[in-house]
Amino acid sequence: MAVAVKRIYDDITEKDGYRILVDRLWPRGMKKESAPIDIWLKEVAPSTALRKWFNHEPAKWEQFIAKYKKELEGNEAFDELKQLIKKHRKVTLLYSAKNETHNHALVLQQLLK
Repeated sequence: MAVAVKRIYDDITEKDGYRILVDRLWPRGMKKESAPIDIWLKEVAPSTALRKWFNHEPAKWEQFIAKYKKELEGNEAFDELKQLIKKHRKVTLLYSAKNETHNHALVLQQLLK
C-alpha cells in the first residue's frame, strides 16, 4: 500500500488513488461540490489550538510532531484513516498549507508507513 502526500491545489493524477483531505479547515477557493476528494477526515487534523501554536514555523517542528502524535492517540478519525489505507491500494493525503516541508500530512504519512 502506498501513501502519498500533496497539496489539494496540485493537479490530479492517476497515481493519486483514493484522495483524502486531512485538513480541519476547508481549503480556500475550493467549492465543496466540485472538490477533487473522495473523503474529508477533518477530525484527523491537529486541533485548532495546536495548529495556531505551530503556525508552520520550522523551529517548532519537532515539538509539533510530538504534540500532534499525542493528539492522535485514541483518535477515531486516525483509526478510520488506517482502515481506509488498508482498503485502498493507493491513497493520497491532501492538505492546503503552503509549507510543503512542515505540515501535519507529512507526520500522518510517516505514522502510516
